[in-house]
Amino acid sequence: MTKLKIKTGDTVRVIAGDHKGEEGKIVKVFIEKNKAIVEGVNMISKHTKPSAENPQGGIVKKEAPLHISNLMLVENGETVKVGYRIEGDNKVRFSKKSKEVI
Repeated sequence: MTKLKIKTGDTVRVIAGDHKGEEGKIVKVFIEKNKAIVEGVNMISKHTKPSAENPQGGIVKKEAPLHISNLMLVENGETVKVGYRIEGDNKVRFSKKSKEVI
């Protein structure tokens, strides 16, 4: 299993693909697939059948997962690479640009 450098709740920018330049918060991360859902980015139209939950059915707009390699963490308005280091007894993420703990 690979260690991902982004977590749920991080603000990220899309750095490649159709949605390049868009920013949003990570809603969910799929570790086994190396994908993440970003709020308001990569919207798709899903056709849903009528059900008890949604009696009308119809077309629903929702976010589709993006590959993690196309996302980069944003800190103070600019994208940063993420590194890990040991501080005391715990492992922390830090920005390689500013050397500050995230």
